[in-house]
Amino acid sequence: MFKGSLPALVTPFRNGELDLETLKKLVEWHIGEGSNGLVPVGTTGESPTLTHREHEQVVEEVVKAAAGRIPVIAGAGSNNTVESIRLARHAEKVGADAILVVTPYYNKPTQRGLIAHFTAVHDCCELPIIIYNIPPRSVIDMTPATMGELAKLPRIVGVKDATGDLARVSYQRMTCGEDFCQLSGEDATAHGFNAQGGVGCISVTANVAPKLISQMQAACAAGDYGAALVIQDKLMPLHKAIFTEPGLVGVKYAMSRLDLCADEVRLPLTGLLDETKALVDDGLRHAGLL
Repeated sequence: MFKGSLPALVTPFRNGELDLETLKKLVEWHIGEGSNGLVPVGTTGESPTLTHREHEQVVEEVVKAAAGRIPVIAGAGSNNTVESIRLARHAEKVGADAILVVTPYYNKPTQRGLIAHFTAVHDCCELPIIIYNIPPRSVIDMTPATMGELAKLPRIVGVKDATGDLARVSYQRMTCGEDFCQLSGEDATAHGFNAQGGVGCISVTANVAPKLISQMQAACAAGDYGAALVIQDKLMPLHKAIFTEPGLVGVKYAMSRLDLCADEVRLPLTGLLDETKALVDDGLRHAGLL
């Protein structure tokens, strides 16, 4: 259902406000560069610092700009089940193709609580749901057994797995089935993730290198892991540099170097240190982008 290169879309700002015109241009650029879908208002879209209305605006504008040409998986995660339900219903109302729902952060639910949370979101609308499992940010790790229980629900169709544990792909194939849509949430291991049975990546680096990442994903899908590895090697210094500081800050700086958008972020995030900027510049050069 969802596969290939799916950029975790940044939210452009200008003087503290949403830069919707640049957002629309980015959607067009991604479609032209071969991205297979877009994921607005995830963590890379700075969802933690957007107001509810801004969150809704970004989803609406991306859906409208994509115009059905590629799927839009809208971020609808929260540690508040009621709020996640509201975001899910809004995404459905404006025409998103699916929603990305993160494991609730900070309040540390049990595995039983995770099942209750995702079941409630599942039952509130008709959109397919991609689970977002990212223990380093949310503290909670959804186990393969829990994911297997949730996969029995008809609209829980896949996972964005940011555990960095490649064995998880095989474990989740065991508990969720071979057709469960497993998407990497970590650029550095995306090649190996596909070799284990993944079908794509919700990628941060794809914000600045969409064509290369789309080509790498296409090579994996064709079974040509040698060709995919050549591209991954080309991108690896950029992956590493972007995540030297928070990834969305790194990728916005990289995008600013290519005149794609401003490098502006909202507090508590701050701009890159000069030494990190130099690493990103080097990574862009290594990838042939600068």
